[in-house]
Amino acid sequence: MDLPSRPTEAPDSDACVVVIDDDLEFRESLGRLLRAMGLRFQLFASIPDFIGSGLPDCPTCLVLDVRLPGQSGLDFQRDLVGARIGLPIVFITAYGDIPMTVQAMKGGAIEFLTKPFRDQDLLDAVNVGLARDRSRRDNQDALDGLRTRVEVLTPRERVILFQVATGRLNKQIAGDLGITETTVKVHRSNMMRKFKVKSLAELCRIVDKLKEMPEYSDQP
Repeated sequence: MDLPSRPTEAPDSDACVVVIDDDLEFRESLGRLLRAMGLRFQLFASIPDFIGSGLPDCPTCLVLDVRLPGQSGLDFQRDLVGARIGLPIVFITAYGDIPMTVQAMKGGAIEFLTKPFRDQDLLDAVNVGLARDRSRRDNQDALDGLRTRVEVLTPRERVILFQVATGRLNKQIAGDLGITETTVKVHRSNMMRKFKVKSLAELCRIVDKLKEMPEYSDQP
């Protein structure tokens, strides 16, 4: 592989690059490249070895060979997507073709590189992957925080939360639920106090984020 054509700034030191390739010499050469760029990394010869080690608890990018003994890289990508594990993947292969590339990119791959490739092309793709995973993790932390806040609402407050966010009036909500308008106002006030919001616009933004969660995605 070529040396990088220009210096590449390393992401935060808490990030990790995971390399899965059954070619020992190639795997170790990638390790030397990543070390030279100040990137933490883990090297594995197979997918089972990686699965057995557990996913690093930090922004991570997976550099994955397409052709591996046993389960292929593309099959593993499909399993990750099915399990809703949004791990950014940079595919590498010595035997790529157009159908492989199309399948990988449709599955959300960052890049599909054919050996021999330029070091800089790999580093650029890895940096994109780490940035994407960092953003995903930040978003997930925000959703987890919202989930905790929703859990303190009563069942009735949760119903009113989503109805208020659709723009329904207190009187309309009261009619739907068979309660008085005053009771709706009380629930609404308690709900906004628990969420620590003061305006309907803030509440609507929260509901939009909640709908990114599977358990609330079917709410009106």
